[in-house]
Amino acid sequence: MTGTSGAPEGQVSDAVRGNWVDRIAPRATRPYLRLSRADRPIGTWLLLLPCWWGLGLAALSDGRFGLADLWIGLGCAAGAFLMRGAGCTWNDITDREFDAQVARTRSRPIPSGQVSARGAAAWMIAQALIAFAILLTFNSNAIILGVISLLPVAVYPFAKRFTWWPQVFLGIAFNWGALLAWVAHTGSLSLTPIILYVAGIAWTLFYDTIYAHQDTEDDALIGVKSTARLFGEASPRWLRRFLVVAVALLGGAALLAVIDRSVLSLVLALGGVWAFGWHLAWQLGRFDPDSPERLLMLFRSNRNAGLIPVLFFAVAFFV
Repeated sequence: MTGTSGAPEGQVSDAVRGNWVDRIAPRATRPYLRLSRADRPIGTWLLLLPCWWGLGLAALSDGRFGLADLWIGLGCAAGAFLMRGAGCTWNDITDREFDAQVARTRSRPIPSGQVSARGAAAWMIAQALIAFAILLTFNSNAIILGVISLLPVAVYPFAKRFTWWPQVFLGIAFNWGALLAWVAHTGSLSLTPIILYVAGIAWTLFYDTIYAHQDTEDDALIGVKSTARLFGEASPRWLRRFLVVAVALLGGAALLAVIDRSVLSLVLALGGVWAFGWHLAWQLGRFDPDSPERLLMLFRSNRNAGLIPVLFFAVAFFV
């Protein structure tokens, strides 16, 4: 069934056109899958990629990668899908009144009446419990880190109410997987994953400031804070700073992880960081705060940006 505009009934305004949820998912499940952003997979990628960065650098640092690590990578993928879904559902529950006032978000399942807040809460708990079952297959320190990650996830939806820097809270939550995957492989934290974690936060500040520029007018009307509103016309200068910090720290983490490996391995790992930086520079060169379509395209392109280091780290492991 389609609406009057020709789009599938209940489709969210910024969903990927022709996505699998709107095309083939059973009709009764679609509102819940939309709550989980299954029709907008970029968020799952942005939650998953720091996990794979952490796992890749951990393997490079000690030269080990076995079947257990393959499960860590797959478990992180499933966990990213589930916890992104649970986190977005929580975000939509807490933001349902704001979402009803913003053009881009009023078509979401709760403000549009597709799902009740109580039904959304039940769906959130179900996703979190399945993710917790996956977490229990990791070592004890990784489990502890995973449980602690619920704190920034719970706080993030409220950050836009009390700080101009809610993107920092998003970065804290979204890059936690870099720490968790490192610990799942090595059993403990060290300086390298902490540097990697901060690099990921800088990356989040970069891409989510771009994303937040879509809503600056509506956010100003309803009093929602964001770095996009804070920076205004100075956004390109701030984006450049985040780019430099993200690349410098990611490079530092990669250097620490591969310092005892071959020169070729070192060159490949740092080459991945360099290519990542060029992708961010490409985004910065095309940044246009007055074009919502361009902003969304650039935001989504960060899947490719984040995959670049993953691929280079993987090749570096085998040389």
